[in-house]
Amino acid sequence: MKYKKFSIVTIAILVTTVGICAQQAVEPSAERLQQHISYLASDALNGRRTGTAGANDAARYIAGEFARAGLRPAKVGDSRKLSATMARYLQTFPYVGGVELGKGNTLSVRNAGSVTSFRVGEDWMPLAFSSNQKIENAEIVFAGYGITSTELNHNDYNHTYTKNQVAVVNAGTPEGDNPHSRFARAGEVRFKVAAARNAGVGALLIIASEKTLKDDRLSYLRYDNAGEAGIPVIVVSRDAASQIQAGERTLTLSTDVVRNEVPAYNVVGVLEGSDPILKNENIIIGAHYDHLGRGGEGSLAPRSGEIHHGADDNASGTAGLIELARLFNAQRPRLKRTLVFIAFSGEEEGLLGSNYYVNNPLVPLANTVAMINMDMIGRMKDRKLVIGGVGTAQEWRDIIAKDKSFELILNEDGFGPSDHSSFYGKHVPVLFFWTGTHSDYHKPSDTFDKINYADEARILGMVARIVRDVDGADKRLTYTTAKSDSTARTGGFRVYLGTIPNYADSSDGLLIDGVRDESPAAKAGLKAGDRIVKIANRDIKNVYDYTYALGEMKAGQEYVFEVMRGGERLTLKITPEARK
Repeated sequence: MKYKKFSIVTIAILVTTVGICAQQAVEPSAERLQQHISYLASDALNGRRTGTAGANDAARYIAGEFARAGLRPAKVGDSRKLSATMARYLQTFPYVGGVELGKGNTLSVRNAGSVTSFRVGEDWMPLAFSSNQKIENAEIVFAGYGITSTELNHNDYNHTYTKNQVAVVNAGTPEGDNPHSRFARAGEVRFKVAAARNAGVGALLIIASEKTLKDDRLSYLRYDNAGEAGIPVIVVSRDAASQIQAGERTLTLSTDVVRNEVPAYNVVGVLEGSDPILKNENIIIGAHYDHLGRGGEGSLAPRSGEIHHGADDNASGTAGLIELARLFNAQRPRLKRTLVFIAFSGEEEGLLGSNYYVNNPLVPLANTVAMINMDMIGRMKDRKLVIGGVGTAQEWRDIIAKDKSFELILNEDGFGPSDHSSFYGKHVPVLFFWTGTHSDYHKPSDTFDKINYADEARILGMVARIVRDVDGADKRLTYTTAKSDSTARTGGFRVYLGTIPNYADSSDGLLIDGVRDESPAAKAGLKAGDRIVKIANRDIKNVYDYTYALGEMKAGQEYVFEVMRGGERLTLKITPEARK
C-alpha cells in the first residue's frame, strides 16, 4: 500500500475534526495502532534512517499526532527544516548524515624516479571514517590481513613500525568470509584500524575483496557515527595494489573526506499534570522511531539496498507512544504528575537521540520519577512479555505483579541495548518493554502485516496501568542500583570492567555513560562522564579502539587507564575480572 505525506493543512484539519472523537476513547485501539504502523513502516518513509528525509517525515507525522492528542510542545524548535508548527515539538541533535569526497584526495607511488598516480573513485577510495591527513614518501609494508589478537595468538604486525610506514593488508580473514571464523571479529575493518594504529603505522591500505572497486562495500562511503579512524584508511583495487607493492617503492597519500552534518530530531510532547505541586514531577514514556533505511550497518539482510521497514523495530513502540498520548489526554481526571512523551531518533546508531536528551533535557531529569521505554512490542509469542529494569526501583516488582495477563520475563538490569539505558545512567528508575526478537529482525521483511495488533493493545493497557500506579503514589519511586546483567553489550569478551560506553561519534576518547557499582571500573574510581583517552600504551579515540583494547586484556592483570575528567587528566589502575 502506498502512502502520501501528511501536509500541515491535513494535520490541522485532523486536529479539528478528529480531536473531539478521540476524547471519548480511553482504551488502546488496535485499529489506530495498525494505522500508525502501516504508515511508519511503509515504503514512503524509506526505512527511517536517522538524518534522512524518511526519518524527518516520520518526525513530522509523530509531531502531528502529538498535536492531535493534545500534547503541548516542550520548547520552541528550529523551524528551518520543518514547518514552524511541527518544529515546536522537535529537539534537534547533531548527526553526520553522510560523507563525500573532498578535492584533496591523491595517491601515488614513486619508483626509481618515475611516479604512478592512481584515480580516486576508480583505483582507490578513502573509507568514510578515514582521518584527513597527508603522508609523503612513506615506506610500504605488507601486513597479511592486518589482524592482531592475543587470544588467538595471532599478530600480523610482528616488527617495529613508524608513522612514515603504510601497511597494506588483505580484506577479510585467513579463513575467508566464514561468519563463524575464529577471526571474524578481529577481521572487522574497525578492529583492523585499531590494530594498525596500535602497531604504529601512519596509514592503512586495504586490498579490495571484489574484482572491481565499485563492487566492494568498503568503497561505499558509509559513515557509522563512531568517530574517525585516527589515521588515513583507504581501500585499493587489486590492480592498484599489485602496482603499489611491486619493487622498491615509496607512497604519497592525501585523504580528504567531507562529513556532512545534518539535523536529527527527537520529538517531545508534554501533557501537564493536574496537581499544583506534583505536576512539577514527570514520568517519561519513550520509544525510538528510527530504523536502518536501506540496510548497511546493522542490517542482517543477505543483500543491501532494500527498504528495511522496521514495523516491529520500532514502529510498534512509536505507535504505542502515540496511542498512549491519546489515551492519557482523554482520561478524566487527568494524572497528577506531568507526562512527557519522547520519540527518539538515532537509537540504531548507538542511542544517540536519548543520550543527547539526557544531557540536554527539556524537563529537569532531577524531577523525573520514571522512564518507561517500549522497543519492539508488536510480535508477542505465547503471551511472553519481557520487562527490563525491574531492579531500578524498590516498588517495581509490586507494581508489575498486579498484572496477570502475560507470562512475564523479568530482568533486573537498567542498562541494555535501547534508550532506557541513557536514563538509567543518570539514576532514573526505568522499565523496558520488549516482546523478543524474531527472524525478521533488522531485515526488509519486518513489515506491518506481521504485527499482532490486539496483543500490542493489551501491552499498552498494562503500560498505562503502571503509569497510573506510579502517578497515584504520594511519593516518587525509590531508585535502586539494579543487579547487573553482565551479558548485555559485551560482545563475548573474556574480561569484565563494568563500564557503559557512549556510542556516539567521538574522535577524542571514549565517553563513559555509566559505571556499574562494585565493578572493577568503579573500584578503580572511574565515573560516569569520564573520557578514556589511553589504555596502557594504546590511544583510545572511539568505541572501537576501546573494544579492541578490551579484547586484548587478561583477567587479574592491572592496566593503566588515562582519563579526562573535566579539564583534568587522571591516571587510574584497573584490574579486569574474568567474565562469568
